[in-house]
Amino acid sequence: MGRERATMNDDRRQTIRFFTEEELDALEETDPDTAYRIARAQAIAARDRSPPVSLAEAGPPDRAAVARAVEDVRRILQRDGGDIELVDVEGAVVRVRMKGACAGCPNSVLDLRNVVEKIVCAVPGVSSVVNTF
Repeated sequence: MGRERATMNDDRRQTIRFFTEEELDALEETDPDTAYRIARAQAIAARDRSPPVSLAEAGPPDRAAVARAVEDVRRILQRDGGDIELVDVEGAVVRVRMKGACAGCPNSVLDLRNVVEKIVCAVPGVSSVVNTF
Protein backbone atom coordinates (compact mmCIF):
# COMPACT_ATOMS: atom_id res chain seq x y z
CA MET A 1 0.00 0.00 0.00
CA GLY A 2 1.22 3.54 0.69
CA ARG A 3 4.30 4.79 2.47
CA GLU A 4 3.92 5.84 6.08
CA ARG A 5 5.82 8.45 8.02
CA ALA A 6 5.73 8.96 11.78
CA THR A 7 6.07 12.48 13.16
CA MET A 8 6.17 13.98 16.62
CA ASN A 9 3.50 16.57 17.31
CA ASP A 10 2.94 17.96 20.84
CA ASP A 11 4.58 14.87 22.37
CA ARG A 12 2.08 12.60 20.60
CA ARG A 13 3.03 10.16 17.91
CA GLN A 14 1.09 10.76 14.71
CA THR A 15 1.24 8.60 11.60
CA ILE A 16 0.77 10.22 8.22
CA ARG A 17 -0.05 7.93 5.31
CA PHE A 18 1.16 8.84 1.83
CA PHE A 19 -0.68 7.30 -1.11
CA THR A 20 1.31 5.90 -4.04
CA GLU A 21 0.78 7.17 -7.59
CA GLU A 22 -0.96 3.90 -8.47
CA GLU A 23 -3.38 4.28 -5.55
CA LEU A 24 -4.13 7.87 -6.53
CA ASP A 25 -4.71 6.83 -10.15
CA ALA A 26 -7.17 4.14 -9.04
CA LEU A 27 -8.96 6.59 -6.75
CA GLU A 28 -9.11 9.19 -9.51
CA GLU A 29 -11.16 6.83 -11.66
CA THR A 30 -13.90 6.65 -9.03
CA ASP A 31 -13.54 9.97 -7.16
CA PRO A 32 -11.40 12.57 -8.95
CA ASP A 33 -12.09 15.34 -6.41
CA THR A 34 -10.84 13.29 -3.48
CA ALA A 35 -7.81 12.13 -5.46
CA TYR A 36 -6.97 15.77 -6.25
CA ARG A 37 -7.32 16.85 -2.60
CA ILE A 38 -5.10 13.98 -1.41
CA ALA A 39 -2.44 14.62 -4.08
CA ARG A 40 -2.43 18.33 -3.21
CA ALA A 41 -2.15 17.65 0.53
CA GLN A 42 0.70 15.20 -0.08
CA ALA A 43 2.56 17.72 -2.23
CA ILE A 44 2.24 20.37 0.48
CA ALA A 45 3.33 17.92 3.19
CA ALA A 46 6.34 16.83 1.13
CA ARG A 47 7.36 20.45 0.59
CA ASP A 48 6.93 21.33 4.27
CA ARG A 49 8.95 18.39 5.55
CA SER A 50 12.00 19.14 3.42
CA PRO A 51 14.59 20.83 5.64
CA PRO A 52 15.09 24.53 4.94
CA VAL A 53 18.46 25.46 3.49
CA SER A 54 20.27 28.03 5.58
CA LEU A 55 21.75 31.03 3.82
CA ALA A 56 25.23 29.97 4.93
CA GLU A 57 24.76 26.58 3.21
CA ALA A 58 23.21 28.10 0.09
CA GLY A 59 25.98 30.61 -0.49
CA PRO A 60 25.45 33.71 -2.59
CA PRO A 61 22.52 33.59 -5.01
CA ASP A 62 23.20 32.93 -8.67
CA ARG A 63 22.60 36.26 -10.42
CA ALA A 64 21.34 34.52 -13.59
CA ALA A 65 18.79 32.52 -11.58
CA VAL A 66 17.65 35.72 -9.85
CA ALA A 67 17.30 37.44 -13.23
CA ARG A 68 15.19 34.52 -14.54
CA ALA A 69 12.95 34.69 -11.45
CA VAL A 70 12.50 38.46 -11.87
CA GLU A 71 11.64 37.89 -15.54
CA ASP A 72 8.94 35.39 -14.48
CA VAL A 73 7.54 37.99 -12.08
CA ARG A 74 7.73 40.60 -14.80
CA ARG A 75 5.43 38.58 -17.07
CA ILE A 76 2.90 38.31 -14.23
CA LEU A 77 2.96 42.04 -13.43
CA GLN A 78 2.74 43.08 -17.08
CA ARG A 79 -0.71 41.45 -17.31
CA ASP A 80 -2.01 44.35 -15.18
CA GLY A 81 0.13 47.10 -16.70
CA GLY A 82 2.93 46.85 -14.13
CA ASP A 83 6.58 46.08 -14.58
CA ILE A 84 9.67 45.28 -12.54
CA GLU A 85 13.39 45.78 -13.04
CA LEU A 86 16.28 43.97 -11.36
CA VAL A 87 18.49 46.68 -9.86
CA ASP A 88 21.13 44.74 -7.93
CA VAL A 89 21.89 41.64 -5.90
CA GLU A 90 23.66 42.60 -2.66
CA GLY A 91 24.57 39.49 -0.73
CA ALA A 92 21.30 37.71 0.01
CA VAL A 93 19.15 40.80 -0.69
CA VAL A 94 17.70 41.40 -4.14
CA ARG A 95 16.92 45.02 -5.04
CA VAL A 96 14.20 45.59 -7.62
CA ARG A 97 12.33 48.61 -8.94
CA MET A 98 8.56 48.40 -9.37
CA LYS A 99 7.58 50.28 -12.54
CA GLY A 100 4.59 50.98 -14.74
CA ALA A 101 1.24 50.74 -12.99
CA CYS A 102 3.01 49.23 -9.96
CA ALA A 103 4.96 52.44 -9.28
CA GLY A 104 2.05 54.33 -7.74
CA CYS A 105 -0.27 51.47 -6.91
CA PRO A 106 -1.24 51.06 -3.24
CA ASN A 107 -1.23 47.27 -3.76
CA SER A 108 2.41 47.23 -4.89
CA VAL A 109 3.53 46.50 -1.33
CA LEU A 110 1.29 43.42 -1.27
CA ASP A 111 2.44 42.41 -4.75
CA LEU A 112 6.06 42.73 -3.64
CA ARG A 113 5.46 40.47 -0.66
CA ASN A 114 2.96 37.98 -2.12
CA VAL A 115 4.21 37.65 -5.70
CA VAL A 116 7.74 38.96 -6.09
CA GLU A 117 9.20 37.63 -2.83
CA LYS A 118 7.50 34.25 -3.19
CA ILE A 119 9.06 33.66 -6.61
CA VAL A 120 12.44 35.37 -6.18
CA CYS A 121 13.10 33.99 -2.68
CA ALA A 122 12.75 30.48 -4.12
CA VAL A 123 16.21 31.04 -5.62
CA PRO A 124 18.75 29.49 -3.20
CA GLY A 125 20.64 32.14 -1.27
CA VAL A 126 18.02 34.91 -1.53
CA SER A 127 16.70 36.09 1.84
CA SER A 128 14.59 39.10 0.86
CA VAL A 129 13.50 41.40 -1.92
CA VAL A 130 13.50 45.18 -1.50
CA ASN A 131 11.84 47.77 -3.74
CA THR A 132 14.28 50.55 -4.63
CA PHE A 133 12.73 53.85 -5.72
